[in-house]
Amino acid sequence: MPAYPPDRPNDPDTSDLVDRIPGWGVDADPATRPAVPKELPVGPAPGVHWDVPEDQPDGGSRERSNEHAFLTPVFGTSTPPSGLSGVIRRSAYRFSEGRAAHWLILIGADRVAAVEAHLRSFATGRPDNPITETGIGAELSHRGLSSRAGRKRVDDNHAWLDPILVGGPWVAAMAATGVVTRAVLRRGRSRGR
Repeated sequence: MPAYPPDRPNDPDTSDLVDRIPGWGVDADPATRPAVPKELPVGPAPGVHWDVPEDQPDGGSRERSNEHAFLTPVFGTSTPPSGLSGVIRRSAYRFSEGRAAHWLILIGADRVAAVEAHLRSFATGRPDNPITETGIGAELSHRGLSSRAGRKRVDDNHAWLDPILVGGPWVAAMAATGVVTRAVLRRGRSRGR
């Protein structure tokens, strides 16, 4: 349950929320909520008391859902958004958390962050190893195929697609590198003549 300090109580103007957030308040009327007969009032457990902690400085880099008026007093900052994926991630917070667009944009930002991490690995001089990091090595050395054969596993219906999704980008990157290298070498030979 979120904690609201005395200077920022949780009593927003509901007409403002209805205007600002599509679909807000559809379950405000108890007659339209199916769980009302069994709903119990929500409140702090008996004997629990504590003070709201001092606000953690945010530096303006934290995302905040448009359903909330302010950030919680304490929040995680282990991986602040950065790069193109950070720009994409910030754009997701224009949408309500109840909309698919919010979550699909965040998933897309995760994929872009993965590509950014692969590109950064090339810059370090120790690029990612697709054989060990995609699990192909474990499939070959730890009975990967026999663990799937005839066992009616849940992932059988998409197991054929996994090598394409995991290895496909690596194969495409190697092919693109080969095409570019070949073009550069041809251009170099034609200038040398």
